[in-house]
Amino acid sequence: MKTQRGFTIIELIVVIAIIAVLAAIVLVNVTQYINKGKDAAIKGNLSTIMTNAAVFFDLCGQYTANAGSSITKCRSAFTAATDYTVPVAAVVSAGKAVTPGTVSANFCACGTLYDTTNGTYCVDTTGYKKQTNTACGTRCPATGICVD
Repeated sequence: MKTQRGFTIIELIVVIAIIAVLAAIVLVNVTQYINKGKDAAIKGNLSTIMTNAAVFFDLCGQYTANAGSSITKCRSAFTAATDYTVPVAAVVSAGKAVTPGTVSANFCACGTLYDTTNGTYCVDTTGYKKQTNTACGTRCPATGICVD
């Protein structure tokens, strides 16, 4: 009588099925953590924009362009300065968008997030930083102050 060596096809299929289920569970969790990391980066970049806006206002006295200024940086609006465009480019490279709202004395920026429950994050000149599910176009109006 022969002795059987190795595994049967049924045993192999069961093992492969168990590995597939475990891989699916891990993949879902890894995707969630990747998106949370991207959201943290977007929030960090928006906070950088808020800080840079305060420095720009301290230097120029307004967020809009001042063609007569003796300071070269102040001759264009804050949204044209690298202090704004570089963090915005980082958010865009993460696959999301930033919506600015600017008037002479106020500035806000709103970014979309990967978090679908609270999908936007808004910062402004008053120090406001908040995440909600309101669309950026509504949160960061032309007044330059974030609204819920």
